[in-house]
Amino acid sequence: MIKVGIVGGTGYTGVELLRLLAAHPGVELKAITSRKEDGMPVADMFPSLRGRVSLAFSAPDKAELTACDVVFFATPHGVAMAQARELLAAGVKVIDLAADFRLKDPAVFEKWYGMPHSCPDLLEEAVYGLPEINREAIRKARIIGLPGCYPTSMQLGLAPLLAQGKPLVNESALIADCKSGVSGAGRKAEVHTLLAEAADNFKAYGVKGHRHLPETTQGLQAIAGRRIGLTFVPHLVPMIRGIHSTLYATILPEALDVDFQKLYEDHFRGERFVDVMPPGSHPETRSVRASNQLRIAVHRPEGGNLLVILVVEDNLVKGAAGQGVQCMNIMFGLEESTGLNMVPVSP
Repeated sequence: MIKVGIVGGTGYTGVELLRLLAAHPGVELKAITSRKEDGMPVADMFPSLRGRVSLAFSAPDKAELTACDVVFFATPHGVAMAQARELLAAGVKVIDLAADFRLKDPAVFEKWYGMPHSCPDLLEEAVYGLPEINREAIRKARIIGLPGCYPTSMQLGLAPLLAQGKPLVNESALIADCKSGVSGAGRKAEVHTLLAEAADNFKAYGVKGHRHLPETTQGLQAIAGRRIGLTFVPHLVPMIRGIHSTLYATILPEALDVDFQKLYEDHFRGERFVDVMPPGSHPETRSVRASNQLRIAVHRPEGGNLLVILVVEDNLVKGAAGQGVQCMNIMFGLEESTGLNMVPVSP
């Protein structure tokens, strides 16, 4: 059994990790930390876990994290990098759901997250936890920087176009028009996520620049092996879970004869958690709710030179906790889908 600890178990991604790991046949939950809720039974805070999780929250300084095989960080940015070195020295693997180990350049991290990186030497070793792109590196990794929810949808949605060796689309003018439910903002009290603010409302934000942009650009350039240009506009929609990303790319004249539907099907053939849907499909966020599934539909309106890629995922599962469990399975030599075969919830 894999002995697992979770640092920061009271947020939405933390409870999602608990939900998935509590049902995982190869996992033993050893510690769940929360300084504020020290001593409170987990099931008292999250009644959905009654009969599934018997642990109580413990303060970080009381938790025996170094006795674990792997520790997940479901915490604000800056926490994982403060504790990673000690855990790695004890032979514990680290999977960070925040941004501490996503960006390779510490100066870029400081620019977007407003704090200096406390262990920049570990950035070189850290592996970006997108299994469909970095599976072999994840298999050997000690430390994983898990992708953000938006970047997961954008990178998987554009990867087949960029991984062909030569450009098929205008890679300097890619556009990502993305929408997320309010759980993406985390489990904290903020005015913009209040019911009276978020319900019956739809708005863009971060148009000037969003912290997921440099991460996505870094990943897309790694896939392509060349520079790309991306305009990313996120939106907040009045739903709890889900991301819907509409991606636009202009087809180059020399690629107008490419069968893009086949290109996507071939690229993701055999991928358990990426579903390339039949031509003409319009995937809905509810078709992936509470699952680790990501669905993609490829469109070429009126057979023209504009490619429209529709991508849906659950931001808390494939966009966070589920992808973390997927990485853990790979790191410990388990079948990749172990503990992740749940059917999406409908309605």
